[in-house]
Amino acid sequence: MNRAVYPGSFDPFTNGHLDISTRGAQIFDELIVAVLTNSEKRPAFSVEERQMMAREAMVHLPNVRVMAFDGLLVDFMRQVQSRVILRGLRALSDFEYEFQLAQMNKQLAPETETFFMVTDAKYSYLSSRSVKEVFQYGGAIQEFVPPGVFRRMRERIAPRMPSP
Repeated sequence: MNRAVYPGSFDPFTNGHLDISTRGAQIFDELIVAVLTNSEKRPAFSVEERQMMAREAMVHLPNVRVMAFDGLLVDFMRQVQSRVILRGLRALSDFEYEFQLAQMNKQLAPETETFFMVTDAKYSYLSSRSVKEVFQYGGAIQEFVPPGVFRRMRERIAPRMPSP
C-alpha cells in the first residue's frame, strides 16, 4: 500500500489544507493527515478539536485518516508504516524551511521520501495564522476555511473590537 503522511498543526484546518489533502488522496492509496500536538505552540484549538475539524472537512475522502502525533515525525511514520511525507508549498519562501525539514527527516530516517505539492494559486497566500488574524479583526474568512471550521471559530475566538 502506498501510504503518505501529511503533517501539520492545522490550527485551524484551511481550504488550502483541504486542497492538498484532496489532491494527495487522489495520488496515494491512503493519506494520513497527522495533527501535531506541539507543546511549544499555543494553539487556538485543542488537538482533539483540530482532528475533528479535519475529519469533518474530509468526510468525502474515504482513503484519508486523521490522527494526532507528538514527537518526531519519522517516529510516527514508522508507527503507521509510511515512508512518504506530503508537504504543501505556497510560495518560494516556504521552500527553504521545508527543504531543511526534508533533509533532517532524511538523515533521521533514510527510508523516507518527502513529496512537495504546489498549492493551488488561489490558496497561495493562505495560512492558519493569517486566517485567525483576519477573523480576530472582523474580516470575512468563510472562503478560506471549511464551514465546520468557520462555525467553531465563531464559537471559540472572540473578534477584537477596533480602537476608537
